[in-house]
Amino acid sequence: MMKEKSKIIYVDDEDINLLMFEFNFSDHHEVITGHNGAEGLELLHKNPDADIIISDMNMPNMTGIEFIRRAKAKYPDKSFFILTGYEITEEIREALDSGLIHKYFKKPFNVKEIKAELNK
Repeated sequence: MMKEKSKIIYVDDEDINLLMFEFNFSDHHEVITGHNGAEGLELLHKNPDADIIISDMNMPNMTGIEFIRRAKAKYPDKSFFILTGYEITEEIREALDSGLIHKYFKKPFNVKEIKAELNK
């Protein structure tokens, strides 16, 4: 019997990133995308079986860390990751150290690196 695809929620305010992510990961995962933190929280609510949540860092209204902080409060057992086009910030470093996020990935994202992490 085929293993069911794991669900990934990916939140990014840029459509091109959502499309690229979906293109690269939908072969082994069910990819659900949202454009901002509020949408991400809504998607989590509708898909409580999603195991992995990946968020862009810089988005309007709510940063990726703020979104993850809210999401993790409701869903502490999920794996959260940040994707950023910038160098690691103090906020991201704290999120890593406190266990809020498992890892952060740099943009443009390295598909192999993310796949290796998701397969753990």
